[in-house]
Amino acid sequence: MLEVEDLAASYGRIPILAGVTFAVQPGEVVGILGHNGMGKTTLMKALMGFVPVSSGTIRFQGADITREPSFMRARRGLGYVPQGRDIFARLSVLNNLRMGAASAEGDREAIVESVLEDFPALRRLLDRQGGTLSGGEQQILAIARALCARPKLLLLDEPTEGIQPSIIESIAEALQRLKASRSLTIVLVEQNLEFVAQLSRRVFVIQKGTIVNELDVARLHDAAVVDEIVGIGR
Repeated sequence: MLEVEDLAASYGRIPILAGVTFAVQPGEVVGILGHNGMGKTTLMKALMGFVPVSSGTIRFQGADITREPSFMRARRGLGYVPQGRDIFARLSVLNNLRMGAASAEGDREAIVESVLEDFPALRRLLDRQGGTLSGGEQQILAIARALCARPKLLLLDEPTEGIQPSIIESIAEALQRLKASRSLTIVLVEQNLEFVAQLSRRVFVIQKGTIVNELDVARLHDAAVVDEIVGIGR
């Protein structure tokens, strides 16, 4: 579904990504692990078109999208939940969801309703402004808003950051259901190894802007492997 080949990107003269190559199959969840500052968030932004690439290729469902603008990638079925969530703080929860569904085809109110079935905790919050929600509630809203666009592939950047364990578990359960019911494909940047292991089958390790290793998720339970190859703690 997603093929990334020799991708390079920079901020001005500062190189961040240097030859990133990996592929994701339909219906698969893959994790991307690495130290802070290794290029994980830049990679997600480059995939979504928010950071221009200097070389390399991004293919989505066989189409070369390397130079396409972000809105075209979204129309093709790429969804993105950024680090820090970026919900519309002054809009109600309901209107946040409606904004997410604005580009979707079909009955948008029905789409919002179907997403609320996947995230029932949002129902009691529909009239609340997004900015008044807790961090965990905002994260759920950010994921739900992205799903209102009916993506085929969802890019998730640090979805558990600053979130309490009970909400992390509910997010993991919801994503597992969506993967099964909608064949949702997910690329997950995350530091929480338990969360990655719960959702993913395999993980890529990024160092200094390059994918340097691919691990079966079972190896994340080996502390020595995590310390040596991944370089982040539990």
